[in-house]
Amino acid sequence: MTYAFMQHYWWFLVSLLGALLVFLMFVQGANSMIFSLSSDETERKMLINSTGRKWEFTFTTLVTFGGAFFASFPLFYSTSFGGAYWLWMIILFSFVLQAVSYEFQNKLGNIFGPRLFQWFLIINGIVGPLLLGGAVATFFNGSNFVIDKDNIIDSMQPIISRWANDSNGLDALLDPWNLIFGLSVFFLARMLGVLYIINNVADDQLRANARKALVGATITFLVLFLAFLVRTLLKDGFAYDPATGVVFLEPMKYLHNLLDMWYVLIVLLAGVVALLYAVVRTVREADYIKGIWPAGIGVVLVVLCLLLCAGWNNTAYYPSNADIASSLSIVNSCSSEFTLRTMTYVSFIIPFVLAYIVYAWWSIDKKKIDREEIASDDHAY
Repeated sequence: MTYAFMQHYWWFLVSLLGALLVFLMFVQGANSMIFSLSSDETERKMLINSTGRKWEFTFTTLVTFGGAFFASFPLFYSTSFGGAYWLWMIILFSFVLQAVSYEFQNKLGNIFGPRLFQWFLIINGIVGPLLLGGAVATFFNGSNFVIDKDNIIDSMQPIISRWANDSNGLDALLDPWNLIFGLSVFFLARMLGVLYIINNVADDQLRANARKALVGATITFLVLFLAFLVRTLLKDGFAYDPATGVVFLEPMKYLHNLLDMWYVLIVLLAGVVALLYAVVRTVREADYIKGIWPAGIGVVLVVLCLLLCAGWNNTAYYPSNADIASSLSIVNSCSSEFTLRTMTYVSFIIPFVLAYIVYAWWSIDKKKIDREEIASDDHAY
């Protein structure tokens, strides 16, 4: 295992975690429609209990994603999480609201009533995917930061990275293309959310409402995502010379990446087909309830390929709009060879962890949620 191989390997693992996180945001997508999908209190409880059994998977994956980035590419972690901290703090705070809302909405002594905490779930369902999508979009559109490694010898202020303005990350929301991608992730989460509800909740009315919502969410997602994808493939991208490390703008860089890495393009197209297959079959067949699985696989493949396109093939995955020379790549922002090698050995246990997650998921979902269970379960959310 060469140093270069491990750099690419860990970008693949981080990208895979990011792709899994986007899939697991079906929790946020379903929560954003708590009131629009449900027509009575029982349906609302069924929906909340359905997502309430999975929110830990999403939160844990978010934390693991951040931890993997910190360990493998620490300069990105210190630059983005340290410089753009307002953006990340709002994201994390919305997830904290989610956790609190599940646990306290029906607790004895709740003087605010369950409705307030249900609105907190909706806030997380909107803010979480929107801002996470906006943050990921900066991998293609750039952020405003400056890196000066010479500052490490400054005993008074040994800070090598800083944000170039006082917004601390909120300026990402001023780029309309970041917002477009954030909105596309939001509507993708809603698509996955309704597909999950259709699969997990055994209620004809709720499933019918979900199928209606699926059509609108899919059309909106496709319009937003295709607009962002076409623009990204045709615009200048941030490349670097592997011999010198110099970062420069290359016309249609991300399109060139897909053409050079043809295997990534094939996987991307396979993911798109799987997602569209799940949506079309779910809408056309009233008795088909397993759309979440081909859709989930498709989303993981598509997001994985997008992130690989942002970091592989001599591409700066975190471009700087303030100073192009400060742009980060998997080469200039990674951990030491010893650290990556040690982490690589540890990563071999990941398949066992995934197997446990699959088993836990299967155990939780052995029985579909229905009205009878909600009425008889004293421990329901």
